[in-house]
Amino acid sequence: MMDHGNDVTSEKRIVHIPPEQIRVLNPRVRNRRTFDEIVENISRVGLKRPITVSRRADTDPVQYDLVCGQGRLEAFIKLGQGTIPAIIINADERECLVMSLVENCARRQHKAIDIMREIGALRKRGYSIRQIGDKIGFSSEYVNMIAGLLDRGEERLVSAVEMGVLPLGLAVDISKAADENAQRALVEAYTEKKLRGKKLATVLRLLQQRQRRGRHLRDTGMGRKEGYKRPLTSDALVRAYRQETDRQKLMIKKAELTQGRLLFVVEAFRLLRDDENFLTLLRAEGLEMMPTYLEDSLQVRSPA
Repeated sequence: MMDHGNDVTSEKRIVHIPPEQIRVLNPRVRNRRTFDEIVENISRVGLKRPITVSRRADTDPVQYDLVCGQGRLEAFIKLGQGTIPAIIINADERECLVMSLVENCARRQHKAIDIMREIGALRKRGYSIRQIGDKIGFSSEYVNMIAGLLDRGEERLVSAVEMGVLPLGLAVDISKAADENAQRALVEAYTEKKLRGKKLATVLRLLQQRQRRGRHLRDTGMGRKEGYKRPLTSDALVRAYRQETDRQKLMIKKAELTQGRLLFVVEAFRLLRDDENFLTLLRAEGLEMMPTYLEDSLQVRSPA
């Protein structure tokens, strides 16, 4: 998955390095429970996999940049170990940082906020959407989706993802469908379990319609034609969903009623068409031709 060029090489041997000589280029805040499990595991069975570092140029005494293994390094420090096993590679600071970012993204178990941060860091380093996707093993579409959320500066949504309140995909949908006022109401409605699944998708669609139509959108319960004069609330969104549901139910009833009337008309014309006197009357009035839809419907025999 990772391709860092021919200039990044390994000495193919493990050395023991004092932790204080290692600089963490890309520090991450680790979940306390996860960190405690790492410490406990290392204290019981030892270090299964050495960390990876690179020598820093022109430092005396010799210093190293961490490429991967921050959790293991911090666990060794907590356990009071004087040295930690490490594999040394030859890479400059920029390469070490990128490799660290990629390693964080490529872990099998990762949080959405971690991926978001690492993608943001790689973009700041000048990498394109496609390059980032190739490096971390995600599609360009997925990377672009996260990049869009970061570009729009949606701090509220990013914070909600970070706290585990909101799924990343939903945060992206909300950022595209609503302004800041509506975003707050949507997050509130989701976290309070007032709107989930199809209900939330319906409200998002209504908000998207409102943005496209602007002042011409009819009242949906989320504010009148003149726009968001009043702050949106989660309750207002719930009312909008109910109104939309009632509107759709009414449309279905009207459609069923219209369909029933149409069937009556078709059957009536079917009977009249077999009446020679009625046909004579139509010819006398110059009405021999029948609408195409009605003619086609008459060709289909009604069920027995």
